[in-house]
Amino acid sequence: MRSHEKLEVWQKAVDFVVMIYKHTEAFPSDERFGLVSQIRRAAVSIPANIAEGAARAYPKDTLRFISMAQGSASEVSTELLISRKLGFLSDESLVKLDSECDEIGRMMSGWANYQRSKL
Repeated sequence: MRSHEKLEVWQKAVDFVVMIYKHTEAFPSDERFGLVSQIRRAAVSIPANIAEGAARAYPKDTLRFISMAQGSASEVSTELLISRKLGFLSDESLVKLDSECDEIGRMMSGWANYQRSKL
């Protein structure tokens, strides 16, 4: 098992990507190359950057990838809000997805604090 696969934050981020894919399936077909693509790519980059950060030997490098993952989480959160305002997501779906994204963000912040303590 690779080191990132043991991280709970990575596991939750992968599950979040699956949730994002399921919730964006119902978006209008004309958004397939617009908002749907953007949300999915940003969501996928969260666990991808977590994995890359976990593979780095130095805390400073790991922190850079955690920061990128946090930025992608903020991007997803913004795009979900826009999706709700456009009527593509229900209030309930927005709350569920945003809550999951927030939890992943808190976990990444904790991991970042741990990495900073190693500097």
